[in-house]
Amino acid sequence: QVQLVESGGGLVQPGGSLSLSCAASGFTFSSYAMSWYRQAPGKERELVARITSTGRSTNYADSVKGRFTISRDNAKNTVYLQMNSLKPEDTAVYYCNARRLVGPREYDYWGQGTQVTVSS
Repeated sequence: QVQLVESGGGLVQPGGSLSLSCAASGFTFSSYAMSWYRQAPGKERELVARITSTGRSTNYADSVKGRFTISRDNAKNTVYLQMNSLKPEDTAVYYCNARRLVGPREYDYWGQGTQVTVSS
């Protein structure tokens, strides 16, 4: 019943922009921190950006600081990743993640991913 559905991936030229969305359902979205991860072929999964449950605080990988912006709309149960000044090394499958820690319990949900390709 828990679902995270990414959208917005595609092919973009270096220097271009792309906006990803992740629609959540089946859980209390406003109680979860949301993150975007990415994984390129043959490489480890990498945390790209994270936003707290309220949207008041964000964190970014050094490689995307100043270029990417994570945001959320709790009324729409949606988290976004605005990607600007894209580079070929940004090419990866981008995954949406929801996480909540309640005492000893951990809730951790993942989407199926959306492909982002940065190429001329």
